[in-house]
Amino acid sequence: MAFKQLKLWFDVDLAILLANKLMEAGVEFDKNSFVQTVANKVDDLELKDRVEWIADALKAHLSNNYVAAISQLIQILGPENEKETGMFKEYYWVMPIAKYVEKYGLKHFDLSMNAIHEITKRNTGEYTIRPYLENYPERTLKIMQKWSVDKNKHVRRLSSEGVRPRLPWASKLDIFIKDPTPILPILENLKNDSSKYVQTSVANCINDILKDNPEIAKGLVESWTPNPTKERKWIIKHALRNLIKTKDKWALGVVK
Repeated sequence: MAFKQLKLWFDVDLAILLANKLMEAGVEFDKNSFVQTVANKVDDLELKDRVEWIADALKAHLSNNYVAAISQLIQILGPENEKETGMFKEYYWVMPIAKYVEKYGLKHFDLSMNAIHEITKRNTGEYTIRPYLENYPERTLKIMQKWSVDKNKHVRRLSSEGVRPRLPWASKLDIFIKDPTPILPILENLKNDSSKYVQTSVANCINDILKDNPEIAKGLVESWTPNPTKERKWIIKHALRNLIKTKDKWALGVVK
């Protein structure tokens, strides 16, 4: 993927790419109609709307049966991303599939959780998971806690990134702004994670909690300070970066 504004990758060429992948997987698919549907509107849209428009076009051209359609979409995901980078450079084309699950999969909880689990190994499910947390908070958190000990670093990252109360470019999760304690067990499982990718997400999640529930966040951090691993030290310091910049006495005392 050469340097180009991200939104411009979600265009007619992407529609052709997705159609070809589906047809190569043996899916009966009206490529010409799908590509024309995308072409009718996509150039006038910004990034998020382009992704959604392509997802809507997939919905219009795949089976009305979500069970069948999501199975076909999962077939075309291809190899997992083994790196901590590349979710947009190499797997940007997965984003409309993630939006499809986000928008149309809520009535099929288990299937959609499995789909998100697979999607995030290539791109990310951090936005897709949000409506499931809003509609099925206990069921979704139970699965995400299992994901926090998954062998795949992308899945572990999703378990913390997806529950961030104030995830950028996503709707706020008011349920966790009001009370973040249900997500603390996930962070506990990740406090010594070996992946910098995961560590950054955990730190950012704590940073989010600090904005609305500082005492809860401080209590979590203080519970992590005895005999910390180098991974945990890095997470704590990164989580407190804004307080450190303002020379907050508590934060400086924690990271000394």
